[in-house]
Amino acid sequence: MSLFSILGWIFALLGLFGSGYALLAAWFAGRFVRAERETAEVFPPLTLLKPLHGAAATLEADLESFFRQDYPAPVQLVFGVHDKTDAAVAVVERLRARYPGVQTVLAVEERRRGSNPKISNLIGMQAAAQHDVLVVSDCDIRVEPDYLRKIAAALAPAQVGAVSCLYTGWAAAGFASQLEAMGINYQFLPNVLVGLGLKLAAPCLGSTIALKKPVLEKIGGLAAFAGQLADDHEIGRAVRAAGRRVAFPSFAVRHACDETHLAGWLHHELRWMRTIRTCDPAGHVGSFITQPIPLALVGAFCAGFTLFTVAVLAAAVAARMVLKTRIDALFGGEPAPLWLLPLRDVLSFAVFLTSLFGGSVVWQNQHLRVRQDGALFKR
Repeated sequence: MSLFSILGWIFALLGLFGSGYALLAAWFAGRFVRAERETAEVFPPLTLLKPLHGAAATLEADLESFFRQDYPAPVQLVFGVHDKTDAAVAVVERLRARYPGVQTVLAVEERRRGSNPKISNLIGMQAAAQHDVLVVSDCDIRVEPDYLRKIAAALAPAQVGAVSCLYTGWAAAGFASQLEAMGINYQFLPNVLVGLGLKLAAPCLGSTIALKKPVLEKIGGLAAFAGQLADDHEIGRAVRAAGRRVAFPSFAVRHACDETHLAGWLHHELRWMRTIRTCDPAGHVGSFITQPIPLALVGAFCAGFTLFTVAVLAAAVAARMVLKTRIDALFGGEPAPLWLLPLRDVLSFAVFLTSLFGGSVVWQNQHLRVRQDGALFKR
């Protein structure tokens, strides 16, 4: 047997393991959604921090979902931009006029603090925060009216230092945004669910980071993360190092995927994968096992399209489709077409291989380099 054939059999076996992983992820997804939820008895006043940059097509509807919260205590919304001419300012002003009863602040801070643009924005906003409970949420997140109630309930236990949320993606534009949403729903989300279920990962996601001011001060404040690419991950790690845990309530918020060009999608995908590589290098390399369709395809090409390799490929496609169907049913949203899943998986594998090399990312039109410790600096 040639070396090429041996490699083919190895990849085919890896494809089988990957199929089992997909089915395991589908099981953990059901377990997560069915988990018992905390119920809040005390609702503390809180400040929601929303760093903004530009005005995507979905921004107004995304932000409006936070104006419509059903929360029985005072809520302050703080929006932040680096430039008073930012297109997001007009969106905020329209919403403020539409909801005059909601307390809002628009913070404009031109000074840059560190290489991470989001953390720099948040530092400029924090001075306006009036309440001790802070909820940070990315600008492209949409939530249900009971979102803050669920966050307050999850943050209530004494051992909890921060609350974060899983998120699903939905395609707000064309083909590129569809690819982005599928990557979130059928690659990223299942991997987080397995990591949480097996206690092999300790994530903290920018979709939501809720914590109390004393905890934030204990971990060094926002300034401690101003030069980090994976700021959300580093905040979570600091909270755990301080002896607290990061809680994940059993629901997901929605992330608007609005990439209109394949180049933008590729930049975003590479930044995301290189962020994961920075946070967990061994886990990132090992994540190739989560992509059974490309592995089975490589196996079939190397070893030949035999009965065994074709059966492995069929099993990989079936397992991934089971996972997709399960995620769609449990988390809702707009399902992507089944036929597109194998193509998306092949593209994911190509981006994964690319992410193993190089250390540059594109973020808000800035070309940045990433050091081994996760620090960002301009190229």
